Amino acid sequence: MGVLRLIELTAFIESAIEKFHQRRLESLEGIKLKRILSRKNPYLFRAKNILTAEELVRGILDAHLSSQEEALFGTTLEQLAIYIAKQIYGGRKSASEGIDLQFEREGMIYLITIKSGPNWGNSRQIAAMRDDFRKAKRILGTNAEKGRIICVNGCAYGKARKADYGDYLKLCGQEFWELLSGSETLYIDIIKPFGSKAKEKNEVFLVQYAAVVNKFVREFTTEYCDVDGKILWDKIVKLSSEKKQ
Repeated sequence: MGVLRLIELTAFIESAIEKFHQRRLESLEGIKLKRILSRKNPYLFRAKNILTAEELVRGILDAHLSSQEEALFGTTLEQLAIYIAKQIYGGRKSASEGIDLQFEREGMIYLITIKSGPNWGNSRQIAAMRDDFRKAKRILGTNAEKGRIICVNGCAYGKARKADYGDYLKLCGQEFWELLSGSETLYIDIIKPFGSKAKEKNEVFLVQYAAVVNKFVREFTTEYCDVDGKILWDKIVKLSSEKKQ
């Protein structure tokens, strides 16, 4: 069993957050108004009685960026979990499909899928996770004694409604980070380095974000507003939903 040094953990998190902010900035580069406008629900924005170009542009841009950030930060949390388990238990990224992390602890083999929060999937996605667990256990079965493999759906934050789902455990928040590290306080200890240079990085992002908004408003007004400045909702619906000719 290894040792998790707080200084090294802090340095790892700060480096990971630096990369996260860099990828946030990159997500604004090369972004096209027509592309994101065609992928959003025009009926929803119309139902919200949006009347100005800027409000609509901010709405679709924020929705796009939010989904991007969720994916980016999910990757950051996965990398952090693997790093911690590696320091303590020699954990590693699993070679099995759908399994993010594998390590041994107190004679047991843990197979873990890592999610940001507890409410991450529908019934089909849960079924797919279960299938990944079954396949991974079958592969490991030839080299592991019966009952020595534990499957875990680990969630970085939140609380699970229940832990035991029969063929896997669902551990969230404090329980998840404690499994990886053996520390009851790690889930709190890691919050401070996540804020490293957050204000500075966000200010840089907001400058670029404002430039994109201004650019998109100008483009939107030209392409999707009439001469009186009213939004051409018919044209927007056609962009996202008209059948191919």
